[in-house]
Amino acid sequence: MTQPAENQPQQGAVSLAQSSPTIGTFRERDGGLEWSGRQETLRIEPWGPDAVRVRARLGGPILEGLPGALLESPPATSSTIKIEDGLGQLTVGTLTVEIDAEGLVRFLRTEDSTELLAEARAHFWWPGSRLYTAVGNGHHRLEQRFAAYDDEKLYGLGQHQHGRLDQKGLVLDLVQRNAEVGIPVLSSSRGYTLLWNNPAIGRVELAHNGTRWVADSARQIDYWITAGVPADGQRRYSAVTGRTPMMPEWAAGFWQCKLRYRTQDELLAVAREYKRRGLPISAIVCDFFHWTHLGDWKFDLNEWPDPGAMVRELEELGIKLVVSVWPSVSPLSENHQLMEQRGYFIGTQYGPMAHADWPDKEVASTVQVAFYDATNPEARDFMWSRVRDNYLIPYGITAFWLDACEPELKPGFSENLRYWAGPGLEVGNSYPAENARTFHEGLTAEGEEVITLNRSAWAGSQRYGAALWSGDIGTDFPTLRRQIAAGLNTALSGIPWWNTDIGGFHGGDPDDEAYREVMVRWFQFGALSPLMRLHGFRDPGMPLGPEMTGGPNEVWSYGEEAGAILERYLRLRERLKPYVLQVMREAHEEGLPPMRPLFLEFPEDHAAWSVDDAYLFGGDLLVAPVLTAGATARTTYLPAGATWTDAWTGETYEGGTTVTVDAPLDRIPLFLRDGARLPVAE
Repeated sequence: MTQPAENQPQQGAVSLAQSSPTIGTFRERDGGLEWSGRQETLRIEPWGPDAVRVRARLGGPILEGLPGALLESPPATSSTIKIEDGLGQLTVGTLTVEIDAEGLVRFLRTEDSTELLAEARAHFWWPGSRLYTAVGNGHHRLEQRFAAYDDEKLYGLGQHQHGRLDQKGLVLDLVQRNAEVGIPVLSSSRGYTLLWNNPAIGRVELAHNGTRWVADSARQIDYWITAGVPADGQRRYSAVTGRTPMMPEWAAGFWQCKLRYRTQDELLAVAREYKRRGLPISAIVCDFFHWTHLGDWKFDLNEWPDPGAMVRELEELGIKLVVSVWPSVSPLSENHQLMEQRGYFIGTQYGPMAHADWPDKEVASTVQVAFYDATNPEARDFMWSRVRDNYLIPYGITAFWLDACEPELKPGFSENLRYWAGPGLEVGNSYPAENARTFHEGLTAEGEEVITLNRSAWAGSQRYGAALWSGDIGTDFPTLRRQIAAGLNTALSGIPWWNTDIGGFHGGDPDDEAYREVMVRWFQFGALSPLMRLHGFRDPGMPLGPEMTGGPNEVWSYGEEAGAILERYLRLRERLKPYVLQVMREAHEEGLPPMRPLFLEFPEDHAAWSVDDAYLFGGDLLVAPVLTAGATARTTYLPAGATWTDAWTGETYEGGTTVTVDAPLDRIPLFLRDGARLPVAE
């Protein structure tokens, strides 16, 4: 290792096109490599095997303790630093990082020095690869630019409804919205995984002339990158952002839900009917408006007169009760005044401390509700204390549905928000993860298993036991088709526990034959999803309000023919539960998602990188959902490097081929890898 004297400029090759090129200074500090020039500090340090963290700031030293997704301490790893001839170099296993005299960064494969990713200037004159545009009070609009590569495919970045698996060429907002979940981690076909470790509102542009990450207002650039195929990237990423807990055994079964069961008697009648019919069921959900007022976080005893007896009966039936808990608080709530006085709500820069309008009981119109500030530890403690005292302690309820946790602002002006952790533009994307943290910390302190159902997430949500679902989506085949890419990109964003509203959310008539076909095909897909949960606002619906409910949404609601098929897939899920839990253990111990794009297991198969309508459930089962109306056959690609057996017929195929198999209404094509034995066929 060589090192120049502290603060001595290192002359290297610079661009003659610049009238006044920056000649920076290199130094080694605390095991990291720093470059500084023109009031900018760039720091690169080892952050786990084959990985580094990169931070850059204008106007001072690197700041510690800013909000982000990385765990506080990186995994221990060895590295080497070399500074000579106007070039700084840090090597961590298979990843080597170079910084030239002007501060431009390149990431290389250590073994052969080929380029994985490199910064790129916006223009030969100005600006460079990193741009800081002042927005006041030490905050900047930050831009980080990288080169584009013609053959590159890009995956991850959370959950979106655009239907694309490979997201090269797209512009994606980094913001949380219902059904659109911004998780800024990206996997590349070039052999790297990158986390934009910044919860600021912004966007990422995956253009053909460059990649650009943008934070609308933040204090410094911060990202993490590792080298390796996507499976290795998932292992490394989950090690530095936190692995998911082991899924509770009950959660691997079937969850029954609808919008909404209005009373204790109605919910229990459904649970009893499942058992009377001998149908597998693991959980049933008590949805919104079960409360006295929004933000009271307790049952309305007029509609739920004996929650303790309800929970006991459900337990005797082998069914877990899941209760909807919203982060919003009505001014009519018994908690509102105290929370406002103690500063437990998200603040506003301008106007009243209200973030959305929402119906509540005992009023004829909507009221202006506030959201508790999940970035505030004291607010988290208070919110959990109410949930604990009103659900867990008296009734033993430990499973919660965290709806509207983006948070669901109306209108969605993040710049007007003031969180405990910082301004809304700087920290807003972290809210759903911090909300899940409230329940993780509370349940863990009580010695309980943790799983929460969330409508939004951010990087690191998985370590808090957060399951994500794809939000309030449509109820047709094109929407079903888009969920495959949504689920696979979520998986590559470090969130292993994922599901959809089986059948979609917005509508769907159980008496309509066309919709029954959608339901059957969606139910088959749901049975082979990480979580299996039936939900939706079925026709005929009612206006939004405390009295609302939707049409029936139980498996027997869809007629004799469709109902028989749904029952068949309930039983398939039950038979596969040991395998589901085995796959969930891989997520817990290794960070590998249950729902996997084909290339995660077969990175050497070039064709596997383009398959966006099929996936692997764990390592042994290939799933090819039927995604079009009236289809009775399905064509799918089987990856090279394995032998595949039709799980229904026993016919065997060599990998690297496209096959067409029968897919009548009662069959979802499934293929077993290399002789794996799973109880698919009855």
